[in-house]
Amino acid sequence: MTDFCIFCAIAAADAPASIVAEDENAVAFLDLHPLTTGHTLVIPRRHVTDVLDADGAIGEVAALLEGTSRLLVDKLGADGLNVFQATRAAAGQTVFHLHFHLLPRWSGDGLLAMHEIRSRVSESLETTHARLVG
Repeated sequence: MTDFCIFCAIAAADAPASIVAEDENAVAFLDLHPLTTGHTLVIPRRHVTDVLDADGAIGEVAALLEGTSRLLVDKLGADGLNVFQATRAAAGQTVFHLHFHLLPRWSGDGLLAMHEIRSRVSESLETTHARLVG
């Protein structure tokens, strides 16, 4: 890898971060621009660009993702939690090192829930299914 990656630097302890949990495979740290109190990123220590380049990295971060989720809900008294991930620029990825966002949520916090987002898809489920498995 020739390009500088801030998340690789954080994983190597070469850049500052507010780390809340870590293990041999992954690091969890507070997002610099939080959407909610406790907004945390979980990254693999090794560099992979995104889900499409993960090569097993999702499994490597799973235990820390679960443990950090429990930590956030328990310590912050959250009523729930959103987990999201963006792959590639078109989906909103801005740091090209695989990462998962953990957003603690509270009832009535004013943020949208997935069920509140209305579909804008015009293609039928049958057509999409056929494109994927047909």
